[in-house]
Amino acid sequence: MATIRNARGGVHPDPVRAAEIVARAGGDGITVHLREDRRHIKDDDISRVQAATGLPLNLEMAATDEMLEIALRHRPHAACIVPERREERTTEGGLDAAGQHNRLAPICARLADAGVRVSLFIAPEPIQIEAAMKLGAPVVEFHTGEYAHATDEQVEIELKRIADMAALAAKNGIEPHAGHGLTYENVQPIAAIPQIAELNIGHYLIGEAIFIGLEASVAKMRALMDEVR
Repeated sequence: MATIRNARGGVHPDPVRAAEIVARAGGDGITVHLREDRRHIKDDDISRVQAATGLPLNLEMAATDEMLEIALRHRPHAACIVPERREERTTEGGLDAAGQHNRLAPICARLADAGVRVSLFIAPEPIQIEAAMKLGAPVVEFHTGEYAHATDEQVEIELKRIADMAALAAKNGIEPHAGHGLTYENVQPIAAIPQIAELNIGHYLIGEAIFIGLEASVAKMRALMDEVR
């Protein structure tokens, strides 16, 4: 929603109004991504969305000093640390938590000390789950892009990989979430994985909202998810 607003400038459509609709339609939380170049939400959107609904706010953020300072100032319910490259249109893969331990450790610690629930947006791989354990992250969010873009027999391969890693994460005391590229057509097999506690879905719902309205778009996705739980 914020991306559409920013493409033209001005104040419409307002992400706060979208958050209010999501709350009415049965959403369990709001995810916002504050990028370095502010192509999505803007800084003041964070406090405005927090004030608009009682839903938990999940702040997606890069592992930078600037974003850490902003997260500590607003203290959202959760902060999901994501990889970020300036030239990408959207997040293209999981965070290399294993390779960036020394950079991530103080950020995770400071967020946790401030009462912010830390999540790491990672590929569904054992080495990344092990890294999350070492970092003390209570949550991981699996990047489901490979599954979403897979075809033929590769779909089941990717689905099994996510299911196996969700089980591994849960076994080790980490709550698994998932997101990226999920649609009405592919969400149910992911939602049916018993260990996965949360799905973060944004772009697809906004696209569908153009045709059927945001409240109907969110309600339909929620119904599909609930059907297989």
